[in-house]
Amino acid sequence: MKKKKVHTVREFHERGGAGLGLELLTPDANLDRRIGESTVNRPGLALAGFHRAFAPLRIQVLGTAEMQYLKSLPEAEQSARLEWLFAAGIPCLVVCRNYRPSPALIEAARRKRIPVFKTRAVTMKFINDATYVLEDLFAPEQTMQGSMVDILGIGVIIRGDPGIGKSECVLALIERGYSVVSDDVVRVRLSEERKIIGSSPELTREFIEVRGIGIINVPQIFGVRSFRTYKQVDLVVTLREWEKVTEVERVGLETQRLDILGIHLPHMVIPVRPGRDIARLVEVAAFYIKHRLFGGNPAKDLDDRLLRKMSPPSPAD
Repeated sequence: MKKKKVHTVREFHERGGAGLGLELLTPDANLDRRIGESTVNRPGLALAGFHRAFAPLRIQVLGTAEMQYLKSLPEAEQSARLEWLFAAGIPCLVVCRNYRPSPALIEAARRKRIPVFKTRAVTMKFINDATYVLEDLFAPEQTMQGSMVDILGIGVIIRGDPGIGKSECVLALIERGYSVVSDDVVRVRLSEERKIIGSSPELTREFIEVRGIGIINVPQIFGVRSFRTYKQVDLVVTLREWEKVTEVERVGLETQRLDILGIHLPHMVIPVRPGRDIARLVEVAAFYIKHRLFGGNPAKDLDDRLLRKMSPPSPAD
């Protein structure tokens, strides 16, 4: 069974804290508390005493309704409700609309070392934005050996055995005005359950290794337009030595597919041998996929033309 993905409050804060306008009100809290679900929860019913459907693994959000309700309670009752909330093991608490939490709330959170954040954002906007950050954080991901480039909006992962020329191919494509996303290793993640997004590991981001030259910084040498932080993957190209390719696609009526995180992406195998312009072939492969995305199908067009040519003329002709 696949292990459920778990992230921490620290990761959530680092990934989206600036964009969400989060201000930490409990500096000594434990930011390594785990977030178990990729959604948020408004604990209004739980604060009112209905605990049956409470979701303690989610980030808890207090808006105007919750803050006004707590304010309406006697001090002892308010403290008891907050004690229950923090004792439930929630990851963290976010107070929206720039409300200043009561001293009782801050004190109850500190006793359990639970992070409490404040934001100026309207409650529903914060929930929408936080859900987007969480979905991105919890998205299934893996790493693939290969390089990735953006060719006129088509994200292409280039795979192949070590030394076959992936980095040199990427370098030639950069010289043609395209952008590199990653070299040697590509991190891919599933977005919105239908798209594969490729990016570079943070450590090697912006760098390419070229045999005989060494490590180069792509944006510094070729300009900022030569590099992209991430891109949707539309095509996977595998470079393979000519002698190792048993079957070469000649027509293209049936598009090969490669499964990445459950999404079947177009896959092409390009034979490599001295004298072939591999960068040009990868470029044309991207053009071909772009043509197909807009409804074109040259292989079918040729097949239909041949069928019309071979069909006997009708009696009326």
